Amino acid sequence: MTTREGSLDAPTRHPIAWQDPDFTDPAKLDAEMRRVFDICHGCRRCFNLCDSFPRLFDLVDASPDEVHGVKSEDFGKVTEACTLCDMCFMTKCPYVPPHPFQLDFPHLMLRHRVAEAKAGKKDFTARQLAEMDRNGRMAVPLSGLVNWAGDKSNGLTRPLMESIAHIDKTAELPKFAAQTFVRADKTKPSTVNASAPAFGKRKAAIFATCFVNYNKPETGMAARAVLNHLGVETRVAYPGCCGMPFLEQAEMEKVANQARKVSAELVKLIDEGYDIVTPTASCGLMLKFEWALIVPGNGDVKRVADAVFDIDEYVVDIARKEGLPEGMTPLPEGVTVHLACHARAQNMGPKAVEMLRLIPETPVDVIERCSGHGGTFGVVQPTHAVAVKVGRPVFRTAAQQNRGHIVSDCPLAAQHIVGNVQEAAQKDGKTAPVKTPEHPIQILARAYGLAGGVDGGG
Repeated sequence: MTTREGSLDAPTRHPIAWQDPDFTDPAKLDAEMRRVFDICHGCRRCFNLCDSFPRLFDLVDASPDEVHGVKSEDFGKVTEACTLCDMCFMTKCPYVPPHPFQLDFPHLMLRHRVAEAKAGKKDFTARQLAEMDRNGRMAVPLSGLVNWAGDKSNGLTRPLMESIAHIDKTAELPKFAAQTFVRADKTKPSTVNASAPAFGKRKAAIFATCFVNYNKPETGMAARAVLNHLGVETRVAYPGCCGMPFLEQAEMEKVANQARKVSAELVKLIDEGYDIVTPTASCGLMLKFEWALIVPGNGDVKRVADAVFDIDEYVVDIARKEGLPEGMTPLPEGVTVHLACHARAQNMGPKAVEMLRLIPETPVDVIERCSGHGGTFGVVQPTHAVAVKVGRPVFRTAAQQNRGHIVSDCPLAAQHIVGNVQEAAQKDGKTAPVKTPEHPIQILARAYGLAGGVDGGG
């Protein structure tokens, strides 16, 4: 059979065989990396996605014998720069399954990280940062002190954090809220709009996600306010983190445990007739796709995957099927929408853009490129500098668009973009019109005049 040059078939993914001894076998892993790297070297379509590919191609170009001459110990440089954004797999690579080459670059990078971790090469700081629930439970009651210590302008603590924990002192760290989203939801009862077209037709359980719960409850409260205004009964659920931070650190057993634990709780809500709605793109990707590849055959995981909606996706679905209440007011200052990589990887289309274009007379610009942040990747040394390098085209575009709001379904991407846009403007003696990073659902809440629902108590 003749091998096709590229594929027009829909991409598919195989379960991640992380429990198979061959998965971390050094010789077999090395052979697979060389096979894939050789294909990438001959193609080079992904050269501008992230720093992994330029690093790979530099290694190959400097080798006297192409991929064969690259030292195995240098493969780690390629792996280090991968943020598991999935954009090469979803948008560029013509050789993903079902093509016979069976190329899945992000999951190969994950496999290499698992093998490195098994060999004892672990980053202590990154692994501690990945403990989102532990960190959140400890930080929220002490949010004032924690936020003071983590502030980029703190000349006392940030240099110490850099020297001791290699957290880059120039990186913007997320603030912790004084009150979790779960707590805010309980203390501030909501009322469903009985006159909305969707009233009585839907129930949504908002999966709080670790970032919204501990760091930005105002996003969750905006989601609740909008859904209630659209006539949707809501409740908030947070059995625990989805496990994406553990996935970035190749802690596969922890990811699997989170998938089993969280899905077992969410299926109870599905049995009560609730849709599961996620306000964070990475968490939606985990629930829809990644969990099923890590714990294949788990019935709870499968049911959750079939019931999950991204919040923007959910609002657009309501608009199409039931309709929205009238009363949105224009936002003439306009919005720049960054299409988060993990939202794009869900293969649902640009739902944030579709949703915000429902607001009348409101300019909506789009940036469809990775911000470069990548979770812990964007705050620790030496990868913070890489995150800024990868994000520069996004920062420049956002600054040129000069809108009053910059939004992303990835909260860390939004913070990364806004911070760099403001910093660049300040260096030029100007003030950027954007004041704070936001989620698309916060913009819709503002258009509906639901400002009171945006306050998460943080």
